Amino acid sequence: MKILVVGGGGREHAIIWKLKQNKRIDEIHCAPGNGGIAQLATCVPIQATDIDGLTDYAKKHHFDLVIVAPDDPLYMGLVDKLQAEGIRAFGPTADAACIEGSKVYAKYLMQKYGIPTAACEVFDDYDKAAIYVNSCKTPLVVKADGLALGKGVIICQTTDEAIDALKEIMVDKVFGEAGSRVVIEEFLEGPEVSVLAFCDGKTILPMESAQDHKRAFDGDKGPNTGGMGTFSPSPKYTDEIRKETEETIIRRTVEALNAEGVCFKGIIFFGLMLTKDGPKLLEYNARFGDPEAQVVLPRLKNDLLEVFDAVIDGTLDEFTLEWDERSAVCVVMASGGYPGKYPKGVRISGIDNVRNAVVYHAGTALKDDAFVTNGGRVLGITALGVDLSDARVKAYAEVKKVQFDGVQYRTDIGIK
Repeated sequence: MKILVVGGGGREHAIIWKLKQNKRIDEIHCAPGNGGIAQLATCVPIQATDIDGLTDYAKKHHFDLVIVAPDDPLYMGLVDKLQAEGIRAFGPTADAACIEGSKVYAKYLMQKYGIPTAACEVFDDYDKAAIYVNSCKTPLVVKADGLALGKGVIICQTTDEAIDALKEIMVDKVFGEAGSRVVIEEFLEGPEVSVLAFCDGKTILPMESAQDHKRAFDGDKGPNTGGMGTFSPSPKYTDEIRKETEETIIRRTVEALNAEGVCFKGIIFFGLMLTKDGPKLLEYNARFGDPEAQVVLPRLKNDLLEVFDAVIDGTLDEFTLEWDERSAVCVVMASGGYPGKYPKGVRISGIDNVRNAVVYHAGTALKDDAFVTNGGRVLGITALGVDLSDARVKAYAEVKKVQFDGVQYRTDIGIK
């Protein structure tokens, strides 16, 4: 069996690592891949957003399945195009991926169908948005409508910070056209939890919970990033909260999409805030989170290909997910300066010394038979342990074995 995985980060490495456990899979290609993925798959230099190029490559090589992992190609309609060519693909179609591709649409869905979320207003005019911000209590959350590499959400502690955020997004266009509209919403307080779920359009199967760390520095300080580490499961996500979340948010989302005429087949990521008034939905993603995939997939006992097939074929109702009871902790090792400017091509050493964890490559390349940095988030070191504390100790012990100039990572993953 031949499979093509679209993407080139830690999430894609984790997906391929899991797929390699299936003996039916003879060959895996990855576009564009990275240095670490190249050890497991054939990497091809086609960008994830090159819809025509990826479709042509898939047709030429007669893949049995194409897995579209990142947000951009999903929202751009890669799955739609592959299906139109008769190519079997995993991931939501463009209309379904809109729950991530447009925060305005997502909030519309939540509000229309009574899914608990933060109160908000939507603006496409900077002056009107600024007037509204000046009338609000702080803190506030300002969100760019479109996709912004996980960085389009700005928490503003003061009115001045909110005005600055509006200017960056709507006037300076730091996120391009993704900032043509903004969502301004109330600030919710409580622990954040991520829950991913497989969905075949009618049946939805939640995965084990995880908790991400978005801020760059210890103690949740510094700018937002794509994610500096995560752990699974979250002790805050109790059975009682899980039951309430599944009833009021997860299942209601599928019902809402169906009512809108949208058949979602793929993975829905629910970003939750566990407030004093109960769980509320912050956002959707239409794919595996990164780095959440790096702690959830190592705990999944099921064959991943079988789950993907059940999603595509609409047979999830016949499926039961099974989980490793151990906890997982992933520590992201990033380039110095990330999420701002950072160097590339810095030599990495010590990866071969890691014994008690899995090293997922996010931003690496191969140069002269050595790994070098090629992105902001470089590696994700994931360890399993009997509990969260044990997994955390193991992960950091392995992190210390890996070095590259300027490396930065948080030392408090798993403590929050």
